[in-house]
Amino acid sequence: MPRRLGGSSRPVREGRALVAIPIAWIVAVSVIDVLAPPDIHLGPLLVAAPAIAPSFGGPRTVGLVAALAVAAQTLIGILREPDELLSANHEAQIIALLLVGAGLVIFCIVRERRARELRQVRYVAEAAQRVVLPPLPSRIGPLRVASLYLATEAEAQIGGDLYAAAHTISGTRLIIGDVRGKGMTAASDAALLLGAFRVAAHRQSTLGELVAHLDRSMCWDLMEPVETGSYGEAFITATVLDVPDRGGPVQMVSCGHPPPIALRNGRPMARGALRPAPPLGLGELAHPRYHVESFPFDPGDLLLLHTDGVTEAHDSAGAFYPLTERITGWTERDPDAFLDHLRRDLLQYVGGHLDDDAAVIVLERPGAAGGGPIPRE
Repeated sequence: MPRRLGGSSRPVREGRALVAIPIAWIVAVSVIDVLAPPDIHLGPLLVAAPAIAPSFGGPRTVGLVAALAVAAQTLIGILREPDELLSANHEAQIIALLLVGAGLVIFCIVRERRARELRQVRYVAEAAQRVVLPPLPSRIGPLRVASLYLATEAEAQIGGDLYAAAHTISGTRLIIGDVRGKGMTAASDAALLLGAFRVAAHRQSTLGELVAHLDRSMCWDLMEPVETGSYGEAFITATVLDVPDRGGPVQMVSCGHPPPIALRNGRPMARGALRPAPPLGLGELAHPRYHVESFPFDPGDLLLLHTDGVTEAHDSAGAFYPLTERITGWTERDPDAFLDHLRRDLLQYVGGHLDDDAAVIVLERPGAAGGGPIPRE
């Protein structure tokens, strides 16, 4: 979540300091115009002062600068033509400054109103994300955990990717998934699945039974013809894991989702499912049997879970982000450090903006890392 404290006073101080620029401009133009020959008129240049003020100030600052410009133009007219109060030329310039200043003040008022609305939208979106998709705790049982969510729509801060974890009496159950579609509809479907997972994860059921329950929960909601208009249009790809506390292999059911990646000593290996199941929400169509697979997760290893927003991110030339190649050789053992490295590398690769939401979880089972390569099954 973005930090809200610690830097709010600095822009205010900088804005106040920048007010000196248009004031200095008004003083310089006024002095030169008064001292210039009668056939040279620099008064129209005063309009530049209120014109640049909105770049660093609000309505009051712009109004003050515009008032100073009008006063300066009036003073110039009086000093240059002492025999008459103001010439028609100076009156026209003063009226122009008044109109420009009033227009800029109105512009700043509208801009600040929209900025307040945008801050409110961001606040509501961040609150919704904390409720629907809170960051995972840094430690779950014996596991060290780090999580990251990058939304495509920067102002929304939430989308269709999801993750959750629950610590049971024997281990940690995790889910990471991706809802078909984008926007608030996808966020609503993600919230439904997360709610079903949090309720069912603590039950004394097998991993296959848990996934079957999640699929039924999604079918009841996503597959309603009155909701979608077409049976089977909505679904969620997901990977559900069971990581035992006391060591041993990780159990996994993959429902059409990108495979986890295990890392040992900077060497990654994708743990793809041999018998993947259909995405959640399609069970009533496919009638799947959920095959539970397993792979080793030893002390010192890292386990990377992600959505396709990572691997389908592309650079300006259209080349997809080669996740396995990019993380090869990374030696960070701390999940937070590894995830921060991945976030910076991904955003640098795509030029700072993703075309799809992305969620990432990094797990570490603490302990002395083994020296050999990740064993193959």
